[in-house]
Amino acid sequence: MREAARETSGMDATEIPDLPYVSTHTSIVVAASDAVWQAIRETVDHPAFRMVTAVPGKELAFGGSHRFSTYALIFRLEEAGVDRTRVRAETRADFPGWTGRLYRLLVIGTGGHAWVIRRMVRKVGEDALERRGAV
Repeated sequence: MREAARETSGMDATEIPDLPYVSTHTSIVVAASDAVWQAIRETVDHPAFRMVTAVPGKELAFGGSHRFSTYALIFRLEEAGVDRTRVRAETRADFPGWTGRLYRLLVIGTGGHAWVIRRMVRKVGEDALERRGAV
């Protein structure tokens, strides 16, 4: 059984596939993958997430945990044309116990999680466009 409150620093890349799949949100960003990758690093710079894996220009995975959940957010980047990048933001999470199930209902079941992820991907796109314009 997975611990309810695993320390974020204890998660590594091998544990991410074991987390149950939650959702994937895909978007096309009008910028090269390197600019998008850097924008993701800056956008997801938050205490709730710790970078677990990084493949420059291709993939970034972040993990975290608290008393109700252990989770990962994986960004995969693919070229989608000249200065266009397909961003896939995949969420995986475990919600142990009855409190975890209630938390999942509140976060996932209400659509709040989807709204936050779509907003995050939109911010990544805006930041990547700014970065492209500054180069």
